[in-house]
Amino acid sequence: MTTETILDVKQLTMDFGGLRALNHVDLTINRGEIVALIGPNGAGKTTFFNCVTGIYTPTGGDVFLGDGDGRLTRLNGVKPNRIAALGMTRTFQNIRLFQNMTVLENVMIGRHIRTNAGIFSALTRMPSARREEKQIIDDAYQLLKKVDLAEWANEFAKNLPYGAQRRLEIARAMATDPVLLLLDEPAAGMNPQETQELDTLIRRIRDKEGITILLIEHDMKLVMNLSERIYVMDYGSRIATGTPVDIKNNPAVIKAYLGEEVVDA
Repeated sequence: MTTETILDVKQLTMDFGGLRALNHVDLTINRGEIVALIGPNGAGKTTFFNCVTGIYTPTGGDVFLGDGDGRLTRLNGVKPNRIAALGMTRTFQNIRLFQNMTVLENVMIGRHIRTNAGIFSALTRMPSARREEKQIIDDAYQLLKKVDLAEWANEFAKNLPYGAQRRLEIARAMATDPVLLLLDEPAAGMNPQETQELDTLIRRIRDKEGITILLIEHDMKLVMNLSERIYVMDYGSRIATGTPVDIKNNPAVIKAYLGEEVVDA
């Protein structure tokens, strides 16, 4: 069985003036994996996400995204909306929902990246545009069912419980039909029950939807339970990679965390 590369990052470097935030970072993710990127605060994890998703243009190195059919596309300098259309999308550490829109409308916005109708068709309400809009609504509702939010479809996003808002952000990202989903601290602020539900949801997204997952996360219990492989960063550099067992016993990782919990307790 051959391994198919979904994300291939080579020597990724990012400088902000005289500060080097990323220092020649290598990372590879294969189809169907759940991979975690961890490290102390300020290690460069979110900067890494911003570089591979087009928010920042890296100072050096290369980022390649697989399309699911064995072809790799270089992403350096590509705009975020184009990267999303190519198959990589993300959530953010701080929830970025449209709070005064409904839950369904939030997911519909994500789905519009896959529409074909032009602005003229949409404005004139041509039959093709109306059919497409109905399909978007149907697709968005099906996604809400998959993240257990269908009952909230017509509620304003701001009225959802915190954990449900996190799931809504994931559903909106899934609406773009990604091959790779990047989750930036999805468990931040969650209580233990919500974190357990998130664990189940992430597994379901990979197993049922066929979406490969890369997550940044500080909840080490979640990381160790979910991940097949883990990359560890410190001061902008990759310092370790391996299985959860490898990582929790790695002296360099233990030293980098300086007492932060890195084992599954």
